[in-house]
Amino acid sequence: MTPDRQSRIEAALGESIADLQTISGGCIADSRQLTTHTGKLFFLKQVRPGQNPSMLRAEASGLHELRKAKAVRIPEVLAVEFDFLLLEFIPAGRAHSGSYAELGRNFAQLHRLRGKAFGFHEDNFLGTSLQSNRASGTAVSNWVTFYAEQRLGVQLRLAERTGAATPELRRGLGRLLDKLPDLLSGPEEPPTLLHGDLWSGNHLIDTQGRGWLIDPAVSYGHREADLAMTTLFGGYPSEFYAAYQEAHPLPSGWREREPLYHLYHLLNHLNLFGSGYLGQVLAVIRRYVG
Repeated sequence: MTPDRQSRIEAALGESIADLQTISGGCIADSRQLTTHTGKLFFLKQVRPGQNPSMLRAEASGLHELRKAKAVRIPEVLAVEFDFLLLEFIPAGRAHSGSYAELGRNFAQLHRLRGKAFGFHEDNFLGTSLQSNRASGTAVSNWVTFYAEQRLGVQLRLAERTGAATPELRRGLGRLLDKLPDLLSGPEEPPTLLHGDLWSGNHLIDTQGRGWLIDPAVSYGHREADLAMTTLFGGYPSEFYAAYQEAHPLPSGWREREPLYHLYHLLNHLNLFGSGYLGQVLAVIRRYVG
């Protein structure tokens, strides 16, 4: 940490830093447990060399938006600048028998916060990929159009620039985009606040067994997309989904549409991590267009 950054962090804290301990688990930011000279604990994220300086401000904005719902527990943002993000520290604990049912109910409550249009007031990030929310464009009132253009379409264009888009992928995804209005027709809902990147690595269980959400890629969209992300890499315990369904039932057919929402994240992983994800991307496309 540079002396300048340390002085700005200490100014935000109102006291000096006594210790910094690396926290494992993140592959994007430099994450530390910060201890002050009075023994207070905080969570500190710092940008790595070469990273977009907008990432931490975008994360802070997303956390602020999630806290508006007063549903799932979200760490408080204490300070943010271009090179660091300071959050309240959540001591890690273990889930108890009701932890995931409570998280499912709270997640359902989060999805009751509505927006005026699909997207968000600013672009943000999914991992290190820019997530287009039409922040500088015209608001979109149709979910299928938004998902086709600002999610799948943006990822396809990125894959074409990076060379990850094979001819089979381009042809198949083009056919899928043509069919998307029929494939996603039916469950019309107003724009709903989404975490945007919820998997097991982006939630915490505290010492009281309570769930917290972290590392969002916030936008207003269809809640099926948020639920789909939770199942992409193994999923949550069954009580999470049962509690969600009891509190806020999903439209019929959501399981059949689920892989269409996996596709956005699989394309992003293809663009970030390479061809190892190409087979999964093509499998989803073939499921719907042969």
